[in-house]
Amino acid sequence: MSVAEIVGSEQEGLRASLERLRAAWRSEPDPEPGIRRARLRALRAAMVRRKDDVAEAVRSDFGARSKHETWIAEIVTTAGAVRHMERHLERWMRPERRRVSSTLWLARAELRRQPLGVVGVIAPWNYPFHLAVLPVATAVAAGNRVMLKPSELTPATGELLRELLVEALGDDVVAVHTGGVEVGRAFASLPLDHLLYTGSTAVGREIMKAAAENLTPVTLELGGKSPAILHRGGDVARFADRVVYGKLLNAGQTCIAPDYALVPRGLEQAVVDAVSAEVARRYPTLATNPDYTSIVNERHHARLLGLLDDAVSKGARVVELDPAGEAFDEAHHKLAPRLLLDVTDDMRVLQEEIFGPFLPVVPYDTLDDAIAYVNARPRPLALYYFDVDAGRVERVLRHTVAGGTVINDTMIHAAVEDLPFGGVGASGMGAYHGREGFETFTHARAVVRQRRLNGMRLLDAPYGARVERLLDWLLR
Repeated sequence: MSVAEIVGSEQEGLRASLERLRAAWRSEPDPEPGIRRARLRALRAAMVRRKDDVAEAVRSDFGARSKHETWIAEIVTTAGAVRHMERHLERWMRPERRRVSSTLWLARAELRRQPLGVVGVIAPWNYPFHLAVLPVATAVAAGNRVMLKPSELTPATGELLRELLVEALGDDVVAVHTGGVEVGRAFASLPLDHLLYTGSTAVGREIMKAAAENLTPVTLELGGKSPAILHRGGDVARFADRVVYGKLLNAGQTCIAPDYALVPRGLEQAVVDAVSAEVARRYPTLATNPDYTSIVNERHHARLLGLLDDAVSKGARVVELDPAGEAFDEAHHKLAPRLLLDVTDDMRVLQEEIFGPFLPVVPYDTLDDAIAYVNARPRPLALYYFDVDAGRVERVLRHTVAGGTVINDTMIHAAVEDLPFGGVGASGMGAYHGREGFETFTHARAVVRQRRLNGMRLLDAPYGARVERLLDWLLR
């Protein structure tokens, strides 16, 4: 079978899934709260029951990833978010009373959250379970059917998702389609009722173009360069502790990982020493340490080494953080963490999202300089600020724009179930998680109930002095 024939077959399968799910939605366009909660409970039970299978599938795809890291980042966070939806779903579904204008004072207005129909989810490879299941669960909580396209870079997890989701939810609620880039393009071109994509900014642009052909609304969860800013009054040891946590979880392959550090000039060496000590404490060995994750594949491993070579060729000084001085087996795609000093704007590490265990350290003189540095670049998905002064914290919050912000820590905002998660500008469009996710995957339907006694009739034709007096009163 030729490539064209394979792609054509996949497109037929996608269209058939869409029609099947749309027919199922038409037969039950607004599921009762009890039905939605039952589906969420079944999904949560399935992921907890099969947590070992999930960890093994992810490990197989990456080559090396701790089962504990997978449980923490993919199972616990997802299960907690699903439980949050279960608990609050009925309140979110309740019609919301709205005020009416004085001309409609006898009418009643309300806002009802209505399922959209069939929602598409295109998931990335870096957290292949969490970033697939959480949007699927949110769309199901909102009363929709869902089509999922997992990443082709994590095939074992993709197959497990197909099995687990259909087993938990049924094939009249969810369809999972695996495959490569051509399948992803065809998926994005479907006339879906909403499409959520998580991945790179460059691909996000292509997804938006494809969705525009069908006027499919999109939520884009992208990435970018998220800064970690240390103020001179901040705690260097705490900064190192939390930045190392955020940077080396999943070996830096996290969209909200600190991408570069803005450090007061003169404190660079103190930060290098503190980060080095923290890496040694957490990861005394790296090459054979099951707690330290591999780079997902050879292509991304080579990309990271290319970023490093580019920086060195342009004058960067590299501090390799390899506590045991080990030799790395290239077949497993592991990379030792590096700090990059003396970096300049023409280096790719300050232009592209790194998505790996490298951290450029950029010195600054004043807080205004740090704020200006951030604001001169595309808006980040996350911003981390380390300081104990409430006034300066407020200044940073008011004078920068970012998808999310954490003070004196990194990444934890994504685990707060009652906060929206999303980017702004180049780092994304729209948000999900919690109530905001429920709202993303529903239509806010305006409903007005008019009474028999209708105040609007006072403004009916024929017009005359009576209507003029009433209009004058309304315009006071």
